[in-house]
Amino acid sequence: MEHSIRILGESKPMTRIFEQVSRAAPLDRPILVVGERGTGKELIAARLHYLSRRWDRPYVKINCGAFSEGILESELFGHEAGAFTGATKRQLGRFERAHGGSLFLDELGNLPLAAQERMLRVIEYGEFERVGGQTLIQIDTRLIAATNEHLPDRVIAGDFRGDLLDRLTFDVITLPPLRERGEDILRLAEFFGIQMASELGLDNFPGWTREAEAALLDYPWPGNVRELRHVVERNLYQQEDPSAPIRNWVFDPFERSDEQAHASRLTDRDREPGMPSPPDNLPLKEAIANLERTRLLDALDASRWHQARAAERLGLSYHQMRALLRKYPDIKKP
Repeated sequence: MEHSIRILGESKPMTRIFEQVSRAAPLDRPILVVGERGTGKELIAARLHYLSRRWDRPYVKINCGAFSEGILESELFGHEAGAFTGATKRQLGRFERAHGGSLFLDELGNLPLAAQERMLRVIEYGEFERVGGQTLIQIDTRLIAATNEHLPDRVIAGDFRGDLLDRLTFDVITLPPLRERGEDILRLAEFFGIQMASELGLDNFPGWTREAEAALLDYPWPGNVRELRHVVERNLYQQEDPSAPIRNWVFDPFERSDEQAHASRLTDRDREPGMPSPPDNLPLKEAIANLERTRLLDALDASRWHQARAAERLGLSYHQMRALLRKYPDIKKP
């Protein structure tokens, strides 16, 4: 079994998912994997194939969102020579290449209606014609699909066929987001840290402090497991002393650049001649306003004028931030 389908997780939600996958894998039925971006849908799809009786047959993948409508049909069903401009020779589609094995359709929600109709026939009768062809081709291909959309809503909207959705959902495997898998966060973080330490040539992964651990558990992980991996790898790689435990996580990769740019701007200001120091004899109200305005500008600069992030830096709610900006209407994005 490929190492790429290795999935770490011992939390109760993931244990239930693994049990569901084990039951569904041996059956030659279409399965739909649903979950937010970064939750591991592609890994679950691979697990369904490699735990099936087709494990030693082709496992073919296609991202339905990566091709235009016309090209996608050709990629799925193949085409005959001369079917369209540039089609100089026959090309086998993904369905044919996956004959006897499994075809994984990622980002299923991007499948155009014309392709949905052709796919319906493949599922129903196990046959199709190449683009530009007239010969019926018989195949035996198991379908596994994935999406981060709620496809029943798309059916109601009229841009996804309900009969196709019915045929693709012998079972639906819904992956939990990482924020609902608290028990797995530290285990995954350590696994990614050990891998990155090895890649960097370190003797071992130094881990993190207790405060850093609390920050990992408190963060909502909107990008799920993929984001966690990037955060751990990036922070370890950027450590000045890679043998020391990680003390502070930079979750947003733009945040460090923002802080560096902000520090550079402050240094430039310090170097500018003739910059007057605030007078000591200002009325208290005016001095407070000056300080408030300066802090606001600094937070906006450091956040690249992203108001929500600036509000977070200042310990304000977004609405408080908006009120502060209205108080100083002369503050404009440069």
